[in-house]
Amino acid sequence: MKHPVIYVHGKGGSADEAEHYRSLFDECEVVGFDYRAQTPWEAREEFPRFFEQKHANCDSLTLIANSIGAFFSMTSLSARHIDRALFISPVVDMEQLITDMMERANVTEDELRARKEIPIGFGETLSWDWLCDVRNHPVQWTVPTRILYGGRDFLTSPETMTAFAVRIGAPLTVMPRGEHWFHTPEQMAFLDRWIRESSPCH
Repeated sequence: MKHPVIYVHGKGGSADEAEHYRSLFDECEVVGFDYRAQTPWEAREEFPRFFEQKHANCDSLTLIANSIGAFFSMTSLSARHIDRALFISPVVDMEQLITDMMERANVTEDELRARKEIPIGFGETLSWDWLCDVRNHPVQWTVPTRILYGGRDFLTSPETMTAFAVRIGAPLTVMPRGEHWFHTPEQMAFLDRWIRESSPCH
């Protein structure tokens, strides 16, 4: 079997996005993971089963994960499931992200505990179960990883991303004009160059 590359999309994305990466990996099989998980506890049930099956049929497996897909991967997978990872705009501190959203929405922890879920607009809902889960399951990530980050990322601060990269020993590439969602021609060209430089399949 070719060296498999598994792509894990972010919120609102789909496994079809893997098509973009196929031309960037010579001699690799690129597969989009059409996962159903909507919460970290669901990811911890679904992700290991999929990756264990893929890894059992190959010598080495690479993960590409985007945004919350990277968070789901980190909370559910380990070095026994994958050999290396490429993260694009990863959510690396979910607790900080939730508490930042609470602060912007003027929601206290006591209010969230009492109401369990609080819609805050823009399709987002604060969840007490999420906050408790991320506190009870801190990310412990030891897979060799490279990170691509946009300097204009609105979800994760440069300080948070840099601290995470240092903690796990991951090379961090920053595109100053990059956003959380890499989508403009300039951003995609930058992403493609970064992918080619990181590819194990050349």
